Amino acid sequence: MSLRLLSLAVIALACAVSERPAQAQPVRASDGAEVCHLDDGAWDLTAEANARSLSVMEWSPFAGMEYGWETYLPLIQKEIDTGCAPESAVFAQHLAGFQQTRGLPATGQFDAATFQVFRGLWQERRPFVMARVGGDCPEPPPIAQLGYLSPGEEHADRITRLLRRDVLDAYRQMAAAARAEVPEIAANPELLQIFSGFRDPEADAARCAQQGNCDGLRRAVCSPHRTGTAVDLYVGHVEGFGVDSTDAWSRRHMANGAAYRWLVRNAGRFGFVPYVYEPWHWEYVRPWPHN
Repeated sequence: MSLRLLSLAVIALACAVSERPAQAQPVRASDGAEVCHLDDGAWDLTAEANARSLSVMEWSPFAGMEYGWETYLPLIQKEIDTGCAPESAVFAQHLAGFQQTRGLPATGQFDAATFQVFRGLWQERRPFVMARVGGDCPEPPPIAQLGYLSPGEEHADRITRLLRRDVLDAYRQMAAAARAEVPEIAANPELLQIFSGFRDPEADAARCAQQGNCDGLRRAVCSPHRTGTAVDLYVGHVEGFGVDSTDAWSRRHMANGAAYRWLVRNAGRFGFVPYVYEPWHWEYVRPWPHN
């Protein structure tokens, strides 16, 4: 290649890089509220596409068909560092920035490929999952390391009453903070109660085998509940469905509730990370990034 052609190629590459969306940071108004519009209109059409797909996109992110991606919106907003709605230009801009940093086409439009990258990141933050990927099934803790929930911490549909003591302490701090910060949670003692904590591995495996749902999504023979670090929290439910129903409509309802949205924004302060498929399921690991 001649020096002139090489120079032109370098200039073209520099222009292409400069045209890519930068990793956006939230812009705040004088009152501290995040500004969710852009004056240049660059992301308006993308924002419109996101607004449409939010409710009607047909896809299968897990086992069955789902319509829309509203269930996963709180986690996505947390990950791309914006509270702006999907129909906003700023949401599209932030999503494009995330796509760029992960080697995806920086379109700013939500799609299944982008979700799989999100899902991979969220799963990697769960040490139990990474242990399972490596072929390990962690042993349960000694009984002396487990502590009992108090009656006010137990949900009526509870399965177990135990948690590892340090996890129980962290849960209590988290629940107290949620009630102090969100009037809706404070007004409903049922919210954030625990309906499943430590589960004996043999009993858990027998139960899921009996019910025929050891599929790895809803329940597994080797479950994180065996570690005493996983908690299933009541975050609301649809009448007629269980508190841990994996029906798509039920999960969407939970994800739109005040308790789940608070957890997404704040659980990392107390060392808990989410399982994306189950809005009620949280695991104690370490502070979540961005907190």
